[in-house]
Amino acid sequence: MKIFSSKQIRDWDTFTIQNEPIKSIDLMERASLTFVNWFLQKFQNTARPISIFCGQGNNGGDGLAIGRLLQQCFYNIEIFICKIGNTPSSDFFKNLQRLPDFQNIQIHEIEKGDDFPNFKSVASANEGIIIDAIFGSGLNRKVEGYWGKLLEHLNQQNQTIVSVDIPSGVFADQPTEGISIYADYTFSFETPKLAFLFPENEDRIGAWFFDTIQLNPKFLDKTESPFFYLEKKYVRGILKTRKKFSHKGTYGHALIIAGGYGKVGAAILATQAALRTGAGLVSTHAPKCAYTLLQTTTPEAMVSIDEHDLYFSKTPNLEKYNAIGIGCGIGMGAVTASALEDFLKKIKTPIVLDADALNIISQNKKWISDIPNDSILTPHPKEFERLLGKTKNNFERNQLQRNFSQKNQLYIILKGANTCITTPQGHCYFNSTGNPGMATGGSGDVLTGILTSLLAQGYNSLETSILGVYLHGLTGDLALSNEVSQESLLASDLVSNIGKGWNEIRAINR
Repeated sequence: MKIFSSKQIRDWDTFTIQNEPIKSIDLMERASLTFVNWFLQKFQNTARPISIFCGQGNNGGDGLAIGRLLQQCFYNIEIFICKIGNTPSSDFFKNLQRLPDFQNIQIHEIEKGDDFPNFKSVASANEGIIIDAIFGSGLNRKVEGYWGKLLEHLNQQNQTIVSVDIPSGVFADQPTEGISIYADYTFSFETPKLAFLFPENEDRIGAWFFDTIQLNPKFLDKTESPFFYLEKKYVRGILKTRKKFSHKGTYGHALIIAGGYGKVGAAILATQAALRTGAGLVSTHAPKCAYTLLQTTTPEAMVSIDEHDLYFSKTPNLEKYNAIGIGCGIGMGAVTASALEDFLKKIKTPIVLDADALNIISQNKKWISDIPNDSILTPHPKEFERLLGKTKNNFERNQLQRNFSQKNQLYIILKGANTCITTPQGHCYFNSTGNPGMATGGSGDVLTGILTSLLAQGYNSLETSILGVYLHGLTGDLALSNEVSQESLLASDLVSNIGKGWNEIRAINR
């Protein structure tokens, strides 16, 4: 799914109005009905009083229509019209005219300088819901002064806040540094906003949802965007089908270079993940201290023994391997760094670089030019910072990530919520699977094994990155159950659910 800027979304609205064709007021009604359908599922208690705050633009017009539709569903509605600007939008005014037919809706106007609403008379603690429809995604300057103080006042109330399209004061396509609504829930139309996908906005956006309002698909097809949000239907299209007469050689030989004294578990997790993901053969190159553990815990894998007892010290013969992942738990000692330098000079095909391999390269940045084109680097935020430097905000970090991928012809997978993949073409894919339980030691090792296995099976680097990240997050979601919570999730649970993940991606009706 393409992620469009706020301007592109407005252009998409206009294109739909002109080419469906449909009147703008009817498109607003369709959007408001989409919001209400979601709201009815989320908040089924019609006894909870609802206060809707509307600006005088089209976001406020949505709010008025939402109030009318919710009142028809027997919710107790009170509307506060914020008199911002001199002229209401045409569709706001039309929806305002529709309200008097519903006498049970109380309508208040808030002028600049008025006292703020007192919610103690509206609802007891935790009962009320505030629907925020004050400023939409077209906001082009910080919210300050009286209206900024109103937003702060709303944030301080003991109410559930639900924002329509985007929380008031939040910018969709650039950093938000000023005052904004801090929503508990945000419901967006057609696609998520780029701002939703960055951790700096988590507290402002809250839990977010989106759904289509059936904007014209021709605009989607012809309009370019560097940003994408991964959906199962797209990921399913990447999958290869196994043939009846295939054999283990058909699905490649993956090599995992991982592990060191005290960190053999990293090698085990990566190796088991590579096997579960489907590589025909998996070998693990590890120091001598890892031999017994690897052979005992993972008998399906072959072990290539390093000549050193405790750490990676020498590049093995690489000729027989279709893909290589390196870095999990190898440490950052001088001998290991020297071995990594030698490895990078010898390897000519795309590889997966993770963990200590990235940390070593961060201390020897001239080695970046030795990394083969189309290789996949998988830093977590701190590793990213060591490799590429600090940034002021996540928008700047994303631009830095995209620039680095383009300049060095590498794929960068920045791990975290909505893990971000950037490509040599400057594209950026945000993941839609995964949960906070995956913030645990070993989770990244599992991802390295998955990616290396996919590369070995013949998926290209873009396919590997997208499928691997989606599958990895999906295993975390599938692992949650009555017995496994986010707090108790282990990296080994991810490995155990890789098979279920494959089946879930292939399932057409789920």
